[in-house]
Amino acid sequence: MTWSFTDSAAAFRAAAAEHLAADPARNTAVLTLVDRAGRLGWWEEADGTVTGVLAVAPAGVPALGVMTEEAARALALPGGLPGEQPTQVGGETAAVEAYAEATGRPWTPAVRLRLFRLGELTPPDPAPAGTARLATGADVPLVAAWTGEYAVAIGEEPAGDYTGFVTERISEGRLWLWEGPDGRPVSMAAVSRTSGGQVRLHLVYTPPAERGRGYAAGVTEAVSRAALDAGAPQVLLFTDLANPTSNALYQRLGYRPVTDHLRVAFTGLAR
Repeated sequence: MTWSFTDSAAAFRAAAAEHLAADPARNTAVLTLVDRAGRLGWWEEADGTVTGVLAVAPAGVPALGVMTEEAARALALPGGLPGEQPTQVGGETAAVEAYAEATGRPWTPAVRLRLFRLGELTPPDPAPAGTARLATGADVPLVAAWTGEYAVAIGEEPAGDYTGFVTERISEGRLWLWEGPDGRPVSMAAVSRTSGGQVRLHLVYTPPAERGRGYAAGVTEAVSRAALDAGAPQVLLFTDLANPTSNALYQRLGYRPVTDHLRVAFTGLAR
């Protein structure tokens, strides 16, 4: 039983295809990182069966996909995870906790998430005032500013410039805005590219001054419907478990819990 690592997306897909296809929803974090990951890995049992995967995000944070706790603990052994010890790691709760405990390093929970999968899409009732539309190039400055605010709101360090980040999503028709009754954009949401039979909603954000009017529900329903209309087999999203409002909202729209995730921050070296 061993971990293998590569920087080749093609080699990773060839090795882990069956494991990824068995549960693309639970492997969503890895699937959405494959083509831009700094490192990819898979865990093989003695008979050669792959039972675990991971992807190291460009920022150096490992995302643990579906894996056994044994595989997670093995990552903490000498030679287990290539490169420097990570400052954070995320993934399904049991695997992350197993890895974190095995490192012997002090750590603290950074955020607890819940993965949801769309069942039957249910429009918000009452419907919010306004309408949804695809974002255009003219919206880039506004959406880039909102993306920085969104990063702060979810506890991340904002990047200096999100222009390229949002331009990519807008040019590919993957970012929607909700316009209020006066025609002003008041909320946004985006969807990932289809990968492994699933897409994932992200960047669901409403500026504080516009909240409480159902705009987030409106734009989320619009993006979800667009993803379904485009043929996405599974539509997913993550919510922060510390935010009961958003968790309740998504369930009213037809999203159902799949599994819980945890991201931990290491606060020192091994004891």
